[in-house]
Amino acid sequence: MLLSLPSAVWLLIALALFFDFLNGMRDAANVVAMMISSRAIRPRLALLITALAESAGPFLFGVAVARTIGHEIVSDSAVTLPMIFSALIAAIVWNLITWFFSIPSSSSHALIGGIVGATLAGFGLGALNGPGVSKVLLALFLSPLIGILAGYLVMKLILFLARAASPRINTFFKQGQIVTGILLALAYGANDAQKTMGITTLGLVTAQVLPQFDVPLWVILMSVTAIAAGTLFGGWRLIRTLGGRFYKVRPVHGFSAQVASSSVILGAALLGGPVSTTHVVATSIMGVGSAERLSKVRWGVARQIVAAWMLTIPFSALFAAAIYAMIHQMQIFNI
Repeated sequence: MLLSLPSAVWLLIALALFFDFLNGMRDAANVVAMMISSRAIRPRLALLITALAESAGPFLFGVAVARTIGHEIVSDSAVTLPMIFSALIAAIVWNLITWFFSIPSSSSHALIGGIVGATLAGFGLGALNGPGVSKVLLALFLSPLIGILAGYLVMKLILFLARAASPRINTFFKQGQIVTGILLALAYGANDAQKTMGITTLGLVTAQVLPQFDVPLWVILMSVTAIAAGTLFGGWRLIRTLGGRFYKVRPVHGFSAQVASSSVILGAALLGGPVSTTHVVATSIMGVGSAERLSKVRWGVARQIVAAWMLTIPFSALFAAAIYAMIHQMQIFNI
């Protein structure tokens, strides 16, 4: 079947996989930053373990997020190849801009913004599915708040349990980060890789390659391979931002942040909520630091990142709307 696909579908798959690769390259920082900054594991080994674990995520925890992205945001009448192309291109452009300036913004927000912007430009507000959009926005915007709360509570609990421990407990936290890092990578693969699966499957249904929305095994395999390859390439600029710019990271911080963020991300994946791994990990790091003392966190850095988050959906939506208008005017990407 693959060999007989139209050229426009092949181009769509290539764009989706490139978005997935960038997602892995950028968001590798989310999974490994704390492990590397606290010197729990060597950088390349951390990236290799992360890539393998996140590849297994969708197979272990299902593809509920892919169905949300591909089936619940936009009404069927508004799903066209130009809309999908516009959303992907806008998300890729925004990811490259924020990567260049070392800003850990959200690939999830960029893709959702692209889908919404292209749909509004082509079909108007009525083409958006209210319940599906509400579900996605709630997941995206509530998860950072839950992340900071989870980080705060986990750190408080660990400080209480370890209050009489000797300094040797740092060895436990250092080695424990490898286990919690694998759990975080599984949760990341179960959430982020599925966004590419959802948009790719949506394109295949639109192009009448598939009769209904059902994620094929080969789409799952390609998506996890692309995101794992991006992870191995590594987003070193963003690793430095997440791993050290908030505060000086110790093993207990890395352990606590990974426990908190993996719990939030995995819970959302099982419920089909497409959360931003970037948001959840960064806010978990803030919550962990503030549990020791509020002044420990460099809140100026946090404000810069939050500002970038607030801009992501509007700007990616505007990019997608402009790209859709150009594609529609030139009458390309139609089958």
